[in-house]
Amino acid sequence: MLLVSEPVLGPEEKAAVAQVIEDGWITLGPRVAAFERVFAERHGAGDAVAVNSCTAALHLALEALGIGPGDEVLAPSLTFVATVNAIHYTGAEPVLVDIDSLDAPLMSLEKAAERVTPRTRAVMLMHFAGHLAERAAWRAFADRHGLLLIEDAAHAVGVPEVGSYGDAAAFSFYGNKNMTTAEGGMILMRDPALLERARRMRAHGMTSNAHQRLQARSVQYDVVSPGWNYRMDEIRAALGLVQMSRLDAFNARRSELAALYRGRLAPLQARGTLGVPHPRSGISADHIFPVVLPAGADRNAVAAAMAEAGVQTTVHYPPVHELSYYRDRWPELQLPVTEEFARRELTLPLHPKMTEADVERAARVLEAALQPIEGAAA
Repeated sequence: MLLVSEPVLGPEEKAAVAQVIEDGWITLGPRVAAFERVFAERHGAGDAVAVNSCTAALHLALEALGIGPGDEVLAPSLTFVATVNAIHYTGAEPVLVDIDSLDAPLMSLEKAAERVTPRTRAVMLMHFAGHLAERAAWRAFADRHGLLLIEDAAHAVGVPEVGSYGDAAAFSFYGNKNMTTAEGGMILMRDPALLERARRMRAHGMTSNAHQRLQARSVQYDVVSPGWNYRMDEIRAALGLVQMSRLDAFNARRSELAALYRGRLAPLQARGTLGVPHPRSGISADHIFPVVLPAGADRNAVAAAMAEAGVQTTVHYPPVHELSYYRDRWPELQLPVTEEFARRELTLPLHPKMTEADVERAARVLEAALQPIEGAAA
């Protein structure tokens, strides 16, 4: 089966994990600090905070920025539910916004402006599929409305400009991401004092961690803020250090494969049988390769036919406002472009282990699965 995503893990990752076990210190410690330094440098930041998931990174960024009850945060509904859950954790109200178009499935500036109220404190961008939102436009939007600007950069690690848009950015190292630590996340923040607040809050608001107390030969610590257990461990950090050294090669290969897909699927686009979203910013990490099926197509039938031929597909994403928990909160909310995209989107395999032949195979199988639809429309 040609899978939608596969991590690239080899002898260097195995050796790094084995060394952590050999050294004996496996919780938050020097490798986490080293991973933070390397990640920050790679993204043009002064420092970073490693945590156990991107969800934790989003939550801590919001908490450090002072988002809480009574506040509203603009966010897309076309995202993984963690984006909206993190806002919900703070006691703030998520305000969901439609996407721009089927070709550019990122949060709409125009629709976001319509949802700004006196309670709006922040806007949470999500770089869907690794396609970066337009930096200058969103920076101007945030400045015009006096809003904090936060990036959910789970799909966009390692690309130019990511993490530089505003006040905070959160990254994911989940197993299907462009680089992985199995589980894990990272926070970047513009204000070093707020980043330090997030660092304390990842470990219960404590003033020092166990490794720091060992080095200082001290048993004392204090708790100076609310906090959570969001720490990253040394095993994941060791994986992260190796994966960071390979990230540019991973991203370059994804870009090559995505270009091959676009060329191979161009005839289907020209016939109006398929849509292929593209980044208006011109910048993408090519995290996933989404396509848009024809209106009225039976997506389940297409996915089943492709699976039968040995090609896995998936969906990114069911809209948050249509998930049961949030539908009960906002029963009247309608986001028509998001809903149309979500009905027709199908994600094709894309990962660095793939070959040119794999792209051809996936495209050929998709083409065959769409033939009944094209025939019916003829």
